[in-house]
Amino acid sequence: MSVQQADPLEDVLALVGTTSRLSVRLVAGGEWALSFGPPPAVKFVAVRRGRCLLTVDGVPDPIELAEGDCFLLTQPRAFTLASGRGVRPGPAGPIFAAATDGVARVGTGEDLISIGGRFDFGERAQELLLDALPPVIHVPGRSAEAATVRWALEQIDAELRDRPLAATLVTEHLALVMLIHLLRVHLAGPGAASGWMAGLTDPVVAPALRAMHARPAHAWTVAQLAEVAAVSRSTLAARFKKAVGQSPLDYLTGWRIELAAERLGRGDQTVAMIAREVGYGSESALSNAFKRVTGASPREYRRRTSPGGGGSPATWPRGRLGG
Repeated sequence: MSVQQADPLEDVLALVGTTSRLSVRLVAGGEWALSFGPPPAVKFVAVRRGRCLLTVDGVPDPIELAEGDCFLLTQPRAFTLASGRGVRPGPAGPIFAAATDGVARVGTGEDLISIGGRFDFGERAQELLLDALPPVIHVPGRSAEAATVRWALEQIDAELRDRPLAATLVTEHLALVMLIHLLRVHLAGPGAASGWMAGLTDPVVAPALRAMHARPAHAWTVAQLAEVAAVSRSTLAARFKKAVGQSPLDYLTGWRIELAAERLGRGDQTVAMIAREVGYGSESALSNAFKRVTGASPREYRRRTSPGGGGSPATWPRGRLGG
């Protein structure tokens, strides 16, 4: 069975509204250590010169960062950057608040130069994306797989240094390119993710995932998805359950509800129109599935999550895409 296939990672990143923001550079020398509180968003740091030591709350071993290395902190955990072990850290906040010309300085000299920033996501990112990732993703710059990450960082450096027209917008877009490549490098490793993201690296599960994302409104059967994956029904069902944590059709239901919830939040379509777009033959069929997964009817969900409606999508129960 030949069908159009989509990119689930791209779909989820678009659904959760990924944006980026760069911070000031950090220049450090001598013996130094800075403690950072739990960031409100996904934090990233890239070492452009020198080396430092990263320690994250709840992560047993420190991570040595060399020139060209990057890390993503996917959970709100306190962390420390230091020149080495045994240096007592001071708070990072005053150092960055005192930054001049886009540079925060600590210690003496320029042994280390790093750039950092944050990625902000919509309400559903925690369950759809971040829960499927480890608390810290470390990508060594010397690895061949990180070549595009290195390229993006070099371009960001050039934009920050020369400040041409629209430099802020360009660097924010380059940071998103870097994020996608960091996730690609991470997913290429063994046992790198859980839930639906684990399915992206399974040669049997991935074609079925891509097919469902390409045509979420199609009345998929396990037999059709197995044909797309070129395996038997039983093989697909077992592999999908092992990798993603739920059956193919349960995953499809969850993704349809995510799409419906996003459209309900926009408020520019009727419930009947949304039902047709996401694969339900009637408004009542969508309402039944939506209430079963979220605990609310589509109309109630729209009312409670609209501006001034007294609720937020993040506060409502929702089915998960595996895991």
